[in-house]
Amino acid sequence: MRIDKYLWCIRYYKTRSLATTACKKGHVRVNNEIVKPSRDVYPQDQIDLRKDQINYKLIVNDIPESRVGAKLVDIYRTDKTPKEQFEAQELLKYSKDYYRKKGAGRPTKKDRRDIDDYTDEPSDTEL
Repeated sequence: MRIDKYLWCIRYYKTRSLATTACKKGHVRVNNEIVKPSRDVYPQDQIDLRKDQINYKLIVNDIPESRVGAKLVDIYRTDKTPKEQFEAQELLKYSKDYYRKKGAGRPTKKDRRDIDDYTDEPSDTEL
């Protein structure tokens, strides 16, 4: 089975075209070699995959016939990803908490004053 189809079947990518794009960009390695999307995978191959700033390490157990349900994914792969990768992702989430949420709109007066105090630039009213 092709590597892009395999990654789609075991639900690492939502669409097969996303899996193909990741292979073309060099985010997927099989047995420590950067691969094209058409590369075949076989049982016992080791896949290194970079997605969402996490380096996944997978071992192919079996090849699925088609896309499988989320509960059945563990039959077809063994996940050897270190726990530190996921912990680093959690820390990244916490570091972004102070930013405004997308779609929150324009800054309030208080936000504007805080920004001006931080940047030490005079606001329009002080001129």
